[in-house]
Amino acid sequence: MKQATASMAAELVARLSYGKLLAMLAVRSRDIAAAEDALSEALLRAISEWERAGVPTNPEAWLVQVARRIDADRWRRTVSAARGAERWLLLEDERMSEPARDVPDDRLRLMLVCAHPAIEPEIHTPLMLQVVLGIDARRIASAFLVAPSTMGQRLSRAKARIAEAGLPFELTDRSALAERIDAVLAAIYAAYTLGWDLAFIDADRSADLVDEAIWLVRLIGELAPDHSDARALLALVLFAEARRSARRDSETGAFVPLYEQDPTRWNQNVLAEAESALRHAGRLGAKGRFGFEAAIQAVHAARRSSGATDWVAIEHLYRGLLLVSPTIGAHIGHAVALAETGDVGSALERLDALPYGRSSMHQPYWVARAHLLNLNGDRGSAREAITKAIGLTEAPAIRRFLVQRRERFADN
Repeated sequence: MKQATASMAAELVARLSYGKLLAMLAVRSRDIAAAEDALSEALLRAISEWERAGVPTNPEAWLVQVARRIDADRWRRTVSAARGAERWLLLEDERMSEPARDVPDDRLRLMLVCAHPAIEPEIHTPLMLQVVLGIDARRIASAFLVAPSTMGQRLSRAKARIAEAGLPFELTDRSALAERIDAVLAAIYAAYTLGWDLAFIDADRSADLVDEAIWLVRLIGELAPDHSDARALLALVLFAEARRSARRDSETGAFVPLYEQDPTRWNQNVLAEAESALRHAGRLGAKGRFGFEAAIQAVHAARRSSGATDWVAIEHLYRGLLLVSPTIGAHIGHAVALAETGDVGSALERLDALPYGRSSMHQPYWVARAHLLNLNGDRGSAREAITKAIGLTEAPAIRRFLVQRRERFADN
């Protein structure tokens, strides 16, 4: 029982605080891979030590202290060249001092390091998701539609680049924040959407990621209060957050898609804050991806008062979104909106035009395709498409919903 308690305690602190602990270690050692290794070893030691002596009052502090000692021992063993000795002295000086912080939170500092211009832009978001938010490479690879081995290699190269190039962990001036903030916002949004998707698979992990993402976007909004996209992203995640409880049937726990949700179950206070943030973003001149996506969500939210969804407005907003961010998700969303305005044929043509390599393993693509084919009266093809979507769905509740929808296609 004691072993189980120690293991569960270590697992809990890793799940809740991995990113924070890693950031605390990495901003001192300036070596993300070494910090990961030290933290992993500290977690293993925690299980045996806590089994023997009991779980400490402050498990996070215990892990940080042990991990720093592990990392320091590693450096002592490897210091042989003058460069290594100099770095060891630098790290010791930093350990003994508490310099003024340019960014008040270690996690956000580490995210800004991951967004350094010397690192390939396409790896910025995946690197932040793994290093700061503790998301495994397999799930990141799935989100970015690449093979897990490929993503793992890219992440390893990026972490090695940070250490080898000695990239600074401090912002020399505010211009550095300005040139990296867009990458950080993209990673925060990716973390939120991953947490949103995990809600029906791992509710605890989902809540952790969602709450962390909202906290981070609020923090970066405080650091850059005049950044329109930061305000727009806050609006976007709050519009989604307001609907969290309505995604499940209150009696059965079944998945409920947006268009079938009861608006009275949406959190009105959170919606009001989202609308306020969107207005603020508009006053700041928001013209980027998050402004369009938040505006789309605002139109959906208006159903609570109008009783209907203005699909014409949504289709126009998706056109704007595609001009600034032509992602596969934006293309799919635009096709669905176009179909809802009555132009199903053009909507299907747009889905057909997407590169098959990007869409073939993308579950939302097959869900949208099934919906459009059903609207077009092609029940057999709709069933084939939704069967493909079912095979790509991890969450049991969503899989059950899709199976029921497939049966409805057969009945029509």
